[in-house]
Amino acid sequence: MTIELSSPAFQDGAAIPAQYSRDGADVPPPLRWTGVPAGTAELALEVMDPDAPRGPFVHWLVAGIDPAATDLDAASASRVEGRNGWGEVGYGGPQPPPRDPPHRYVFTLYALAEPSGFVKGADHMEFVDSIRGKELTEGRLTGRYAR
Repeated sequence: MTIELSSPAFQDGAAIPAQYSRDGADVPPPLRWTGVPAGTAELALEVMDPDAPRGPFVHWLVAGIDPAATDLDAASASRVEGRNGWGEVGYGGPQPPPRDPPHRYVFTLYALAEPSGFVKGADHMEFVDSIRGKELTEGRLTGRYAR
């Protein structure tokens, strides 16, 4: 069983609108999901650019998402955000180098069997360590962006 992760802003594999990039308003796109399994203690979200020139780049780390939530708006009170690749806490939208072909932005939502313990401002390695071995299932959504 996998989580069905989607966005009303873009389809899986399609372009992410500029308003969700660092070139635009730099706000996260709306996300929705279904299929969270029974027994989920927490949801966690990771947004990565695997096409970044220096290796995978972190755009967003979120944990502590209420498993009863079906979108990020409903989960806003409980969530804890980590540090993105720019060293900022919270979301940092797409901003690939000019003239690069479109980069992929992979949104992965994890259902965890127990609380992660992830803390505000923690980095990607701490995120990975906090969810490792606790994953029940996951869902993915991929968007593309070029400048």
